[in-house]
Amino acid sequence: MSHYTQVCTQMNAKPSIPTQVLMSHLFSLFLWGSCLLYFPQSIHAQTEGKHLFILSGQSNMYNLKPEESFTPTVEAEFGKDHVIVVKDALGGQPIRRWYKAWKPAEGDSPQAEADLYDSLMTKVFAAIEGESIKSVTFLWMQGERDAREKHGQVYEKSLRGLYKQLQKDLKYRKIHFVIGRLSDFDMQNERYPHWTMVREIHEKVGDSKKRFAWIDTDDLNDGVNRKGKAISNDLHMSAAGYVEMGKRFAEASIRLIQAR
Repeated sequence: MSHYTQVCTQMNAKPSIPTQVLMSHLFSLFLWGSCLLYFPQSIHAQTEGKHLFILSGQSNMYNLKPEESFTPTVEAEFGKDHVIVVKDALGGQPIRRWYKAWKPAEGDSPQAEADLYDSLMTKVFAAIEGESIKSVTFLWMQGERDAREKHGQVYEKSLRGLYKQLQKDLKYRKIHFVIGRLSDFDMQNERYPHWTMVREIHEKVGDSKKRFAWIDTDDLNDGVNRKGKAISNDLHMSAAGYVEMGKRFAEASIRLIQAR
């Protein structure tokens, strides 16, 4: 029998119960109802459960292998059974393949086609089904294509919009956001005209909120790539660079989570 039923039964019982006992039960019922109003069931997801990490972007995220360093680092911190890692990325793609409200600075072309975002979210929802989520961290390594196509003027708005889009779709506002800043590949903007513009936006957005951060990748694109070829200030990271990048993403994520 529920507490509410017990109270109602006692109210209708004969002989009547003492007023003091009845008032005590009613006060308890009031407190119970107040708790439901101020502490909804969703609060459980903020105090217990698993840490969700969502990794996405273009080629440098595509080439990142979470199992090399990212996943081991977050598992060492939070425990293997308390971590969910979801990655979906594709090389050479602009942010308009993720951000649904993307628009160019002028004109109507090209247009947003957020199919990669939909693919990512399909994986995310499948991974968290039936799970209690304690924290959410979004890790982003992208911007090369937008720098090449000269869409830097709308990149900051798009990046912030993508974050808000994720908040809305996950119905979770306190998402941590870690951005991989573009490397020192084209600091003269010769091949990618908006390279330094997008790079500066990564840093600006990463520094703009307490739940945001960015990682440095300037020293990760030298050495030997995964094919065994020597590289220097390359568009992509070296084999060792990807391992270090995963570690830096993980460490930045851990700092943000621990600072809650």
